[in-house]
Amino acid sequence: MGEFAEVLDAPGVEEICELRGRVGFMAYHGGHLEWMTDVIARRAADASGSSLYAVVQPAGMREHFTSTTVEPSASASLARFLEHVEIVITVHGFGRRGMFGSMLLGGQNREFAEHVGDAIRSALPAYEVLTDLETIPVQLRGLHDRNPVNLPPQQGVQIELPPRVRGSSPLWWDWEGPGLTPHTESLIDALAEAALTWTTREP
Repeated sequence: MGEFAEVLDAPGVEEICELRGRVGFMAYHGGHLEWMTDVIARRAADASGSSLYAVVQPAGMREHFTSTTVEPSASASLARFLEHVEIVITVHGFGRRGMFGSMLLGGQNREFAEHVGDAIRSALPAYEVLTDLETIPVQLRGLHDRNPVNLPPQQGVQIELPPRVRGSSPLWWDWEGPGLTPHTESLIDALAEAALTWTTREP
């Protein structure tokens, strides 16, 4: 089955599938691999009544696998999720020099990417929210047909989040809470709003 199936079988790995609305949030690099991505996806899904699929690796485990190995044939839960939803927001984390204040919105549904991008820009104006594919590094564009962000009927948007908005940069060295960092909370609110307003927009 490939790397994804092997990670699912590893001790301590948690696979989460919650079916609600037809918009879905995904975070299959969750836990200690791409820190906070599963938390952000879960909070946004809960707040908007959206569906959720996440894979959470335990402390001490950081096994990366390529998105093209995340196939419904490897997981009955993933297959159910992809059969249920119409469109998805996939949450990833990245870190690149010169892009620590940037969020990258890839995926094949470019109208949805602009919709989600507008919501994030309103909530977090200090960040650069890139929706023009030419401004996103090729390997982070999420355009491959086998990438799970593109498997639902309306495909979806892949969001690459820098450490700063996930609360794991030096900006937050003295943050003691309560709750998540303000930037992370604002992002979750924006993602939930984007999911809700997409389903209620005029046809």
